[in-house]
Amino acid sequence: MTLLFSEAGLRRLDAIVKPGVLCVFDFDGTLSPIVAQPERAHLPPDVLARLVELSKYAPVAIITGRSVEDIRARLDFEPDFVVGNHGLEGVPGWERHGQRYEAMCEAWKQALSAALQDETRFDPGIWIEDKRYSLSVHYRMTPNRFRTEARLAELFSILTPPARVIAGKCVFSLLPPDAADKGSAFEQLMQTTGAGSAIYVGDDVTDEDVFRLQRPDLLSVRIENIPGSAAEFFIHHRLDIVQLLDGLIARLRKLPVADATPPSSTDKL
Repeated sequence: MTLLFSEAGLRRLDAIVKPGVLCVFDFDGTLSPIVAQPERAHLPPDVLARLVELSKYAPVAIITGRSVEDIRARLDFEPDFVVGNHGLEGVPGWERHGQRYEAMCEAWKQALSAALQDETRFDPGIWIEDKRYSLSVHYRMTPNRFRTEARLAELFSILTPPARVIAGKCVFSLLPPDAADKGSAFEQLMQTTGAGSAIYVGDDVTDEDVFRLQRPDLLSVRIENIPGSAAEFFIHHRLDIVQLLDGLIARLRKLPVADATPPSSTDKL
């Protein structure tokens, strides 16, 4: 990966900012700081102000692991697109699978809850976040994270039907095995909007589904220089998202007014 704010990165940013560029962001760890209690996450005022300004010039999308209902309450502005549950919820056609996904997650939740009652194997700091169509198992508050990770991985392996398990920052996400991911959700957004270029910014394993697309019309940015990431560029810290947003806004302002306006006919997801 190359630093976005390097000479090469800024040239690439200049090239990707075209009329109608689609600006897509993860939420936790990207726009908002990671917090021990997920329900306390929010958009910092400086980031919110810039997202509101950015949305005047280009379509803005949020693709997050949170449910659509949860994330909308935390944004304090109206993006053009909101996709939840790691790309599963909010893309066209997802509803036909919703009932099956919900039943699957409820069965997993019951099995996990029963197993976690065994305090000889599992620390009490583990808790399950029910996102209706996926589950998140948090263990940030456990005293021995390495032991907890190993025991949870063993527990997940016996779930029926098997879950798609994604390891994050002190959290495991459990998704239906045939569910959409952030990569397929991003490609659906590109098709829906007809955008000729896009930027995607994320910080976690689930964002790699977008980074691995390696599309020439996509500028992919990872928070922190993580070895092995498929992202094209990185920024050092989440706080640098303000500089990135300022750069996008400044470039978009230079476009002709008529060209900079997002297509008004685009349907919300």
